[in-house]
Amino acid sequence: MKREEPAITPEVVKEHGLKPDEYERFLALLGGREPTFTELGIVSAMWNEHCSYKSSRLHLKKLPTSAPWVIQGPGENAGIVAIGDGLACAFKMESHNHPSFIEPYQGATTGVGGILRDIFTMGARPIANLNAIRFGEPGHPKTRSLISGVVAGIAGYGNAFGVPTVGGQTAFDPCYNGNNLVNAMAVGICKADEIFYAAAAGVGNPIVYLGSKTGRDGIHGATMASAEFDDKSDEKRPTVQVGDPFSEKLLLEACLELMKSGSVIAIQDMGAAGLTCSAVEMGAKGNLGVELDLDKVPCREENMSAYEMMLSESQERMLMVLKPGMEAVAEGIFRKWGLDFAVIGKTTDTLRFVVKRYGEVVADLPIKELGDEAPMYDRPHIPTAEQREVSFFDVKPPVSALTALKTLIGSPDFCCKRWIWSQYDHIILNNTIRGPGADAAVVRVLDGPRGLALTTDVTPRYCQASPKEGGKQAVAEAWRNISAAGGTPLAITDNLNFGNPERPEIMGQLVGCLDGIGEACRALEFPVVSGNVSLYNETNGLGILPTPTIGGVGVLEDVSRTSTAAFERDGDVILIIGETRGWIGQSAYLRDIVGLSEGAPPPVDLAVEKRNGDFVRSLVQQGLVTSVHDCSDGGILLAIAEMTLDFGIGATLKEPKGIPAYAWYFGEDQARYLLAVPGADAAALLARAEAAGVPAAAIGTTGGGALTLHDGETVTVQELRDLYESWLPDYMDRVTG
Repeated sequence: MKREEPAITPEVVKEHGLKPDEYERFLALLGGREPTFTELGIVSAMWNEHCSYKSSRLHLKKLPTSAPWVIQGPGENAGIVAIGDGLACAFKMESHNHPSFIEPYQGATTGVGGILRDIFTMGARPIANLNAIRFGEPGHPKTRSLISGVVAGIAGYGNAFGVPTVGGQTAFDPCYNGNNLVNAMAVGICKADEIFYAAAAGVGNPIVYLGSKTGRDGIHGATMASAEFDDKSDEKRPTVQVGDPFSEKLLLEACLELMKSGSVIAIQDMGAAGLTCSAVEMGAKGNLGVELDLDKVPCREENMSAYEMMLSESQERMLMVLKPGMEAVAEGIFRKWGLDFAVIGKTTDTLRFVVKRYGEVVADLPIKELGDEAPMYDRPHIPTAEQREVSFFDVKPPVSALTALKTLIGSPDFCCKRWIWSQYDHIILNNTIRGPGADAAVVRVLDGPRGLALTTDVTPRYCQASPKEGGKQAVAEAWRNISAAGGTPLAITDNLNFGNPERPEIMGQLVGCLDGIGEACRALEFPVVSGNVSLYNETNGLGILPTPTIGGVGVLEDVSRTSTAAFERDGDVILIIGETRGWIGQSAYLRDIVGLSEGAPPPVDLAVEKRNGDFVRSLVQQGLVTSVHDCSDGGILLAIAEMTLDFGIGATLKEPKGIPAYAWYFGEDQARYLLAVPGADAAALLARAEAAGVPAAAIGTTGGGALTLHDGETVTVQELRDLYESWLPDYMDRVTG
C-alpha cells in the first residue's frame, strides 16, 4: 500500500543531519529540484559521518597502508594480509558505541555480528573475535547495567555463532559515563587467491538480496551514530538493530558455499545504512549504475515504505552481483540453508542510483556523488598544548611501594577481567593457544603449526596529554604485545573514537593521534589495512578521552614457539629489557596513588621499540625464552606481580639503582619487556643483549610463594591473587546482591 511521503521542510532536513550547505550541495546534484523523502533519507545516510568519514578522510590519507605482505588495504569490508603457504588473514575492527549505550545487549551483539559479516564477505572464514570496551566510573548509576548488557551481548553473539573471543581490553573512566565504547574486532582466514570484493562489474547483471528479511529495526542507525547524545538518548532505542547469531551462521555457510560455486561477481554486507549503503558502494566502486525494485525485497513487516526499506539496518543480510544465468544455482544454495533469496535489481551503465516502489521511481540520484564523492572537510583544528615533563623529584610518594602495588592490582583498570571473559567461549574451534588475559592472544591457523598473534591496545590518558605521542604509543604497544608472544607484526586495524570534530580542540586530538599512528606504523613497518572512525562520542557536551584503539595482527611460524606472561619455575633470573628512566608523568601511579593527572606521557622512541622488540621476538622464536611480559601501563612492579599469578611462583627483587625506588617500580618508560630465564642462561643472554645494543639488566629471581621487594616488604602471591581477582566480581555481584 502506497503511503504519502512527508513534505521536505527545513526542520525535516535538519532532523536528517544535513547542514544547510550540505543540503544546497545535494540540491545542486539534483539540478535544483526538490528531493523525494526517500532521496533525502538516502543522502542523509550516505553523507553522515559514520558512512562518509567526511571529517576524517582527509587525514586518514596520511596513514601508511601498503607493504609487500598487504593484499588489501582500507576501502573494502576488511583488510587482508598474506601469512604464508598461500593463506591470507582478513581482519577489521568497528565500533558500536552509540547503540550499546542506548540498548547494551543488542548494541553489542549486533556490533559483533556486523564485524563478522565484514570478514566472511571477503571470502574468509572467521576464526577469532576480540574487543575493546570502556565504561564510566564504577560509581555511576548506569555503569553496572552497561557492563552486564554489553558483555552478555558480546558473549551471546560470538558464542552462538561459534567463533572464540580470545582477547580484548576493558577500562573505566568518568569520561565514558554518558558514552561507553564497544569496539569489536574479527579475524578470518582464506586462500590468498580466493578473495571477494565489493566492486560491481558488468552491465545488466542481476543484483540479489540474501539472508534475513527486512524489518523496521535500525532505521537511521548510521545517522544516530553520527550525533551527540543528550538526556533524551533513550528515545533513540528504535534505531538499535536486533541480531540473530544463528541466522548469521547460516548466512556464513551459504555465502562461502555460493562463493565456491563461481557465481559471485561482487558482494557487500548490509551494515550501516543497510540496503542504501551496500547498493551505492557496489555500484560506485565498479563505476556502474544500480537499479533496485523494492517490491521484490523480502520484508517481515507489512506496508514498509521505500524510505523505511532503504534505511533499515536489519541484520544478517547481504547484497550480491551474480554472474548471468547463475541465479538458480545461487537460489538453490540459499534455500537449502533456509535463507531468503530474491533478485531485486540489476547493474546499469547510467551511473545513476534508481529505486522503484509500487512501480514508481522514488529515487534517482547520481551514484558516484553518493559514494566516492561525499563531502570532505578540512575542519579547523587546534593542536593540544604540550605538557611539561614531571620529574620524579617533584612527587612525594604518599604510601609504600607495596601499598601502591596492592591498590593498583585491585583497581578497576588493572584487576582481573575474568568475570568478563569467562562468559566468552574462547576455546571453541580448538585452536586457541593463548586466550584472554595475555599480552596477545595466539590462535593456531587451520591444523598449524602456523598461528596468529592478536591484540587490542590504547592508553587514552596518553592521547589526551599528547595526541601524537599517545598515537605512537598505542601502535607501539600493539607491536610490543605481538612481539612478546613471538609473533612477527604484520598490520593493524584501528578504531578512532573521539568527540565532536566540529570543536577545533577535538579535531586537533584526532589529527595529532593520526600523525602519531602514521609515524609509528611507518617506523615499525606495521601498516594500517582497515579501520573505523567513531566521532561525536559526547553527551551534553562532555566528550570522551581520545581513544584510538589499535588492533594488531602478527604471524608465528610455529605456535609451539610462543611465550607465557608468567613465571614458570623457581630459580629463574628476572631480566628487564629496555631502559628504565622512571617516567612518572601520566602514569597510573601518579593518577591512582598520588591523585594527579598531569605531565607529558612517556616518549616513544620508535627506533628503540623496533630494536628491543626484534631482539625479544628472536629469543622467543628460537626457544631461548618462554616467560615474557610487556612492561608499560602500571610499570615494572605491577607487571612482575602479574607474572606471579598463573603458577603461584613469587619473586625477590634487587634494590633499584640510580632513581627513586617508586619511580623505578611504577614509571611507565616504553620499549620494555620482562623476561624470566634459567639462572645458567642469564649471563649468555645478557651478553647477547649487549652485543645487540639492547639495554638489559638482572633485577631479581623467581621462587617461593611471595613477592619480596628490595627493602624487605613482602606480600604473598595468594594475597595478590585475591586482590587481583576480587574487584570486578564483587562489584558486579552488588547488582543482584
